[in-house]
Amino acid sequence: MAATVNVNGRISGERDAVISVFDHGFVYGEGVYETLRTYDGRLFLYDRHMRRLRNSARMIELELPFTDEGLHDQISDTIGAANLGTREAYVRVLVTRGVGDLTYNLNATPKPSVVIIAKPLPDQPAEIYEKGVKVALVDVVRNHPQSVNPMIKSNNLMNSALAAQQAFKRGAFEAVMRNYRGELTECATANLFVVKDSTVRTPPLESGLLPGITREIVLEIGSELGIQMSERVLRDGDLLDADEAFLTSTTREVLPITAVDERTIGTGEPGPVAHKLMQGLRGRARAL
Repeated sequence: MAATVNVNGRISGERDAVISVFDHGFVYGEGVYETLRTYDGRLFLYDRHMRRLRNSARMIELELPFTDEGLHDQISDTIGAANLGTREAYVRVLVTRGVGDLTYNLNATPKPSVVIIAKPLPDQPAEIYEKGVKVALVDVVRNHPQSVNPMIKSNNLMNSALAAQQAFKRGAFEAVMRNYRGELTECATANLFVVKDSTVRTPPLESGLLPGITREIVLEIGSELGIQMSERVLRDGDLLDADEAFLTSTTREVLPITAVDERTIGTGEPGPVAHKLMQGLRGRARAL
């Protein structure tokens, strides 16, 4: 099924959705975004996504032209126009600096552009959860916090794209990136977790990574389930010698990692901790 797109309040099919080539989101990559999904037709963790969207906008001095309630209404209208039936929705909200002269001066773009994309949530193959996936430790270094801070969920995704493309060339499902100090940070499109001696570990935000919404809720759910959860600096050996590893994201939830390049992780099969966290996440989603 094709996407339905809302561009500055105008809802259309994907073929008729247009935005100016002079929009600074296009010419400079200036903008922020969020990816959301529904469970049973309801947006999941909407308030947390909006908190992060507003923080990303603040970090690039972009004033969002809507209230949380107003944007929720626009998203609902867009999903409704998509006629998804019983399918769950994938939603992407992009806010750019807006249309203006070709200059970096903020005064040139007084009105941000808002784009909402709604389409059926892609079905993830059951096989990747049953067998796990292979990731690759790539050479592309995660953005330095004093460059384009990874805390900003920026429309400019060149760093992640280059990392993912390197991983794909090596036959991997995802990339794992390090920071400038050689610490593990995150995947190109997901956060990273390892399990050692029944303790779940994930890199701290100080290592330079996006504060994932699914990462956040998984840390909470794990603690509620009695699993030892911790944020600590991780290096290559922590991943390669892990008993289990998994990645988290809005669309892929909790996905087991069973190989890093040619190195098998743990038994080479998805482990019990990842399974337990996945069940906890889905239970939380259905209960809200």
